[in-house]
Amino acid sequence: MTVVRNSSVKISLLLLGCCAACFVRCQAQTQEGTSPTPSSSSTTAATPAVPAATTPAATPAASPTASVWSVGPIDFSGLVDGYYNFNANHPAVSSDGNQLRNFDYDANTFSLNMAKLTMSHDPDPVGFRIDLGFGKTFNTIMASEPNFKHLEQAFVSWKPTKAKGFEADFGEFVTSAGAEVIETKDNWNYSRSLLFSLAIPYYHVGLRTSMPVTKTFTGGVQVVNGWNNFSDNNSGKTVGFTGVYTKTKYTWSGNLYTGPENTGTNKGFRNLLDTTLLLTPTAKFNAYINYDYLQNRNAVLVAPSIYTTGSLDHLQGIAVAAHYQATGTLAVAGRYEYLADGTSTGSAIGTGIHQKLNEFTATGEYKIPEGLLARLEYRRDGSDQPYFHKGTSKLVEGQSTVEVGVVAFFGPKR
Repeated sequence: MTVVRNSSVKISLLLLGCCAACFVRCQAQTQEGTSPTPSSSSTTAATPAVPAATTPAATPAASPTASVWSVGPIDFSGLVDGYYNFNANHPAVSSDGNQLRNFDYDANTFSLNMAKLTMSHDPDPVGFRIDLGFGKTFNTIMASEPNFKHLEQAFVSWKPTKAKGFEADFGEFVTSAGAEVIETKDNWNYSRSLLFSLAIPYYHVGLRTSMPVTKTFTGGVQVVNGWNNFSDNNSGKTVGFTGVYTKTKYTWSGNLYTGPENTGTNKGFRNLLDTTLLLTPTAKFNAYINYDYLQNRNAVLVAPSIYTTGSLDHLQGIAVAAHYQATGTLAVAGRYEYLADGTSTGSAIGTGIHQKLNEFTATGEYKIPEGLLARLEYRRDGSDQPYFHKGTSKLVEGQSTVEVGVVAFFGPKR
């Protein structure tokens, strides 16, 4: 334990020093104008990630990519993300008071989502990417890996010059599934969707590849340990298949992950089908439809070290969202979701309660290209079961929140 704490302190001091140096540099330079885009690896853009942009099969951004601060061959960027949240249910404990949320858990209080620094070098033919950070976001995504709690991504890339676009990444990387990503500023809304919170993983450790098959379609294969773990919880591996079809006015992406995810046995598979249709009819108006189906075949211990397949837990949901860029600095976005949770008590997925969930979110955004993003958001979550905490002991079927989120980001070109 002492070794872990000392390592964390050293990493913390190093990251804070880098952030301070980058901040001073940012004050002396002007950043190119950008608009936020759901994309886990890029700094900014104007459309949701389909799939996450760290995946080799990433969809091209609709707007210019963010400029970066470079030191020799290494590019640097970073952000600080915080918020204030008001929950009308006034849950007794502010921590984890906002149920069904990812990262903005704290109710009726100020909180810090994350502070993050990214270092990368595009493959030529070899490259790398490292994302380091602090805050509740990192505590959440790395909950099962305390020795790596400051690490969001760390992978090496290889893109052979004569391989016609083929790329391979090895290490830890964010998932390709979903229409939203971990970084707030790269999504349309401040809070994450139910599908992001309940249906998809955060990251994988292993190998991922991609290859342009035609001018409009890119396919990929991944072989990874599983969901959100550096050390596999069994001897089996999860396989991912990705595909992105890109046209001028729309982009379709599909992701399939399948493999054994029950601890201590390869009995029972977890399967995720994720698909997103991104519509880009104009430069100012975008929309998407995201559908997820997740199931886990449970394993039952019938004798010491002997398992058999058991019950099936599953959930599925759909999200519809739209984004309108009114001016260069002002934008509005809306999202509606429906999710049917068929999981049971003790399930490794979902809420562990049979319920039908829905949520509506309306977001207003103000952004300046110098590196500041502010959002005002109203969200209403609902269930057909008394699920949400109200006061000290009551359970109700709904939860309404209002929050203000502010993200400062940097990465000016040298």
